[in-house]
Amino acid sequence: MAGELGRATISPQAGMSMTEQERQVELDYETYKSLLDLWARENPIKTTKLQVLLAVNALLVSAVNISGGLHPEQWYVYLAGAIFSFIWMVSIGRTSLFQDVWQIKIAEVQRRHPGDPRFAILDTAAAQQRARPLLRAFGAISSKWYLLFSPLVFALVWLGVLILSLTR
Repeated sequence: MAGELGRATISPQAGMSMTEQERQVELDYETYKSLLDLWARENPIKTTKLQVLLAVNALLVSAVNISGGLHPEQWYVYLAGAIFSFIWMVSIGRTSLFQDVWQIKIAEVQRRHPGDPRFAILDTAAAQQRARPLLRAFGAISSKWYLLFSPLVFALVWLGVLILSLTR
């Protein structure tokens, strides 16, 4: 039922004035944009962490090669590689966790506005299906998997090298 002249109309479904509903939508949209920004800011952090992990491991491998290969007296280098990689796994995991948290909160806001395209920026399933097959194949693996498992693999390899060098 419409309100009197000069007053906001009442929505029968929500029981709020339209201006109140509009304010809530705008508030949700600002929240959505802030969460989207937080989510997006985690990507370069993860990328930087992975690059540092790869660079440090490359330097450690180079140092081992320059020193003549695996020797028991270099146990501290192998242990340092393992510890560094485990710490990096936890660090990247924390960054990935918060990116996941932001995405969950984004989805919660999006569910309140299912028909509004402004809230569907991360809903890319249909567009992904139209992407070229090669890109879909290579892009099918979430960055979370290789970001988390790369340091784990490095840590296990360094531990294996440590054990191998000490048991020779």
